[in-house]
Amino acid sequence: MLFNSLTFVVFFTVVVTLYWSIRGWEMRKNLLVVASYIFYGAWNPPFAALLFSTTAMDFWLGRQIAKAQEKRRRRRWLVASVCMNLSMLGFFKYGNFLLQNFQWLLARVGIIYQPPHLDILLPVGISFYTFHSLSYTLDIYRGVLRPTRSLRDFVLAVSFFPQLVAGPIVRAGDFLPQLEHPPRLRNGQFLWGLALMTLGLFEKIVLADTLLSGSADRVFGYGGPLVALDSWAGVLAFAGQIFFDFAGYSLCAIGAALTLGFHLKDNFRFPYAAIGFSDFWRRWHISLSTFLRDYLYIPLGGNQVRPLRAASNLVIVMFLGGLWHGAAWTFVVWGLLHGSYLVVERVCRGLFEHKPWAGALPVRVLAGFATYSAVCIAWVFFRASDFTVASRMLGGMFGQHPHGDAILSTRELVQIASVTAGMILMHWTLRDQTFETVVMRLPRVAVTAIWSVMACAIIFTQGSSNAFIYFQF
Repeated sequence: MLFNSLTFVVFFTVVVTLYWSIRGWEMRKNLLVVASYIFYGAWNPPFAALLFSTTAMDFWLGRQIAKAQEKRRRRRWLVASVCMNLSMLGFFKYGNFLLQNFQWLLARVGIIYQPPHLDILLPVGISFYTFHSLSYTLDIYRGVLRPTRSLRDFVLAVSFFPQLVAGPIVRAGDFLPQLEHPPRLRNGQFLWGLALMTLGLFEKIVLADTLLSGSADRVFGYGGPLVALDSWAGVLAFAGQIFFDFAGYSLCAIGAALTLGFHLKDNFRFPYAAIGFSDFWRRWHISLSTFLRDYLYIPLGGNQVRPLRAASNLVIVMFLGGLWHGAAWTFVVWGLLHGSYLVVERVCRGLFEHKPWAGALPVRVLAGFATYSAVCIAWVFFRASDFTVASRMLGGMFGQHPHGDAILSTRELVQIASVTAGMILMHWTLRDQTFETVVMRLPRVAVTAIWSVMACAIIFTQGSSNAFIYFQF
């Protein structure tokens, strides 16, 4: 069930109407659990059973961790939770990938092995709900969360339908306290939630799918060499597409949660206005970057160790972050590139941060341009289906095909340039602000007009919309 579908509109309307019609808080939570499993089971009902089984197991393991007196026993129960979650994720997401690489290694030493292809169907959103569930046992082990007595509440925390399949990654410690008492809508909260959903759908349907995705698909799917202009245009189109697609989903999730009285944390804060790569990861997919920081980077020692060790920690974290996104070496290279960017940035900061010119506006603008350019180069590996495509794209971008083909029309080039310029201008204008503060400054007439225009644009372009990109992760 997609947010950008009529089916979801009907589903959401029914759920919200029933939810606010029921007085009892326990019955409301029961309704949300049922609705969440209907929402998830609409893709593939058997995977709803997988979702429940892993959730129930983590609920039990969380209690065992809390009851254990000895640190060794607590650690054993935590290891059991980590192994259970990662083994499920590994089998469904990385099973064929591991077999293919094992076959390749054997071939290098002269052994011909033809493994059976595992016809594994990837459960939608498994990377997200695995981290939802795993955060529970990790936080209990860290002593920052007490286990809940209610299996129903924990099931709801993991499966809450707005954020279930594509984030944000909501930690149990952030969501469970909201289930203790019935929420009360603040003045304007319901309308603000609907406005965020409208903005999210506008970003997804109109900007990502209608204006950008077609050009990005044509460029990355083209088999021949391309001129630099078309190569860069295709990459810029994808950079905008993936932002509007993923940020759009996050806004829909946050908005839907608000209409039900729940608060989810922001997942994007104008990332293309980042100055440096650490700043980029404080703004892009915030729920994942903070998850990796708190549960992996800091336990590895973070930056409280020797510089070489800290650099290796960054690379390890970004390597795993890349692999989290997909079972392909292109995603690994994407992660390693970002790890390398962070290491280079750390070295540069150590050398130049205290220079008097380091904070000057031209330097900051140049650093922002360099950050965006390097992020776009990394997007090539994220989008490319294999290294052949990535190599061809990079060759075109850096002028290796001066006599290559030009496949994008003038209209498409203008379209990409206009959307990209508007996006970057918006990010830089709002980089230190929030949507809420900006909207509150606008007259109601202007807000109503903008909302109406977005709603009309969504309706008129609905037929060209696709599934969200991050559903595959």
